[in-house]
Amino acid sequence: MTSPKPEDKQQNQEEIALDYLRRILLAPVYDVAKETELTSLTKLSTRLGQQIYLKREDQQPVHSFKLRGAYNKLANLSEAKCIHGVVAASAGNHAQGLALAASKLGIKATIFMPITTPDIKVDNVRRLGAEVRLVGKSYNDAQSASIECAQQEQKTLIHPFDDQDVIAGQGTVAKELLQQQSKLDAVFIPVGGGGLLAGMAVYLKQLRPDIKVIGVEAEDSACLKAALDAGEPTDLSHVGLFADGVAVKRIGEHTFDVIKHYCDEVITVSSDEICAAIKDIFEQTRVIAEPAGALSLAGLIKYCQTSEGSESLAAILSGANMNFHSLRYVSERCELGEQKEAVLAVTIPEEKGSFKRFCKALSGRGITEFNYRYAGANEANIFVGVKLGGEVEERVALQQALTKANYKVCDFTDNELAKLHVRYMIGGQSPANVDERIFRFQFPEYPGALEKFLDTLGEHWNITLFHYRNHGAAFGQVLAGFEVSEEQQLAFFRHLKDLGYEWQEETQNLAYHSFLKN
Repeated sequence: MTSPKPEDKQQNQEEIALDYLRRILLAPVYDVAKETELTSLTKLSTRLGQQIYLKREDQQPVHSFKLRGAYNKLANLSEAKCIHGVVAASAGNHAQGLALAASKLGIKATIFMPITTPDIKVDNVRRLGAEVRLVGKSYNDAQSASIECAQQEQKTLIHPFDDQDVIAGQGTVAKELLQQQSKLDAVFIPVGGGGLLAGMAVYLKQLRPDIKVIGVEAEDSACLKAALDAGEPTDLSHVGLFADGVAVKRIGEHTFDVIKHYCDEVITVSSDEICAAIKDIFEQTRVIAEPAGALSLAGLIKYCQTSEGSESLAAILSGANMNFHSLRYVSERCELGEQKEAVLAVTIPEEKGSFKRFCKALSGRGITEFNYRYAGANEANIFVGVKLGGEVEERVALQQALTKANYKVCDFTDNELAKLHVRYMIGGQSPANVDERIFRFQFPEYPGALEKFLDTLGEHWNITLFHYRNHGAAFGQVLAGFEVSEEQQLAFFRHLKDLGYEWQEETQNLAYHSFLKN
């Protein structure tokens, strides 16, 4: 048996591409989906010197592009398969898209979801008309149960991405995009299992082969990059869960067959960069994108950092089903992703006035966070956040300047352990036996507010504990401990009055006695 000639392989690939093009053009997704807007991100365009557009799939009835592929798959099922119903496993957007699509077509849908799925998602799927079965503690458990159900109850299993009709349905995003803006130089598309990238890439390259198609992955879930390196789909040992909408261990077989021919480049981005993109989207559109939804814009911004010249670029906002409580993490990390904050460990002398001298060494840069606990030694280690202008070079220059001023500095800006845990664990019980009083302060945030605080109190009393975090609010919050003897109390409280800030003593607070008091 002879191997296919290269020209035969090329012809076969062209036939596959034309078949996808036909499927995309004929996909009846607009029975339930809507044509979403293409928003010009004017502020970001000015900042990056490019023309940047955002394709708004958050505007779909289920706030995600997944509805397109699910509906196209169901619309192409035979009558016999429709009668028996469909089944799927999902803890997110695929479940909601399939539920709505099935309801529209009058097909019974059964969705297996892990028992850990938030109630709001379970309730949404039920509200859209699907039967929900809660099984296992992970997606894999739910997936296994859905496969077993499909076999036992003769239901059709609807895969979230690795299916030709699903891929074609997602490809309708590209059809709209070119109709809305044909003069594009590059399109950035998020990658989980690859359904959206495959569908959009095959369409774009048939009509505009000169457009660069760039896939964007979370660096802790980069299954496409792994497949490209290996030459075939391969399993990741583990995936990160922050961008849960793209937390896929293995790229699809069908999707990879398409992507390897039509994707020009793959960019990976960090969680911090995704958080920065969520912030950019919110500031321009007032929409809160989910992490997977902001993934492609994060990749676009990273691309602009090294690209030359002015280009017309589009990113796909793939979804906006954000878990509300995740916003705490996003708010904490977005400025790190924008290179607007450095996180440092600095050794300072254990003496009065050392805080104030350190602030002056920052040359006017704002402090976003200050963590310190007195240990009774000659030196103290502080955990400090410092505002930057958005350039990596400034972070390097800051570290060099502090080193020149005789401070020992360690940069923790890229240290996940420090950012996730250590910054919240600074403190503990002091081994030193001191007359400590604990106070909470609130003061208006303005340049120099923290220095004024230290001017008034830091030169006169030994600070034994200090925690400050600027969250961008109008008021700053400080927890501070002072060594105040009985003879000094009158003078100390006089200075508190002179300070002019709201304060409350917490020396008798049970939390202080449990975790911080010696």
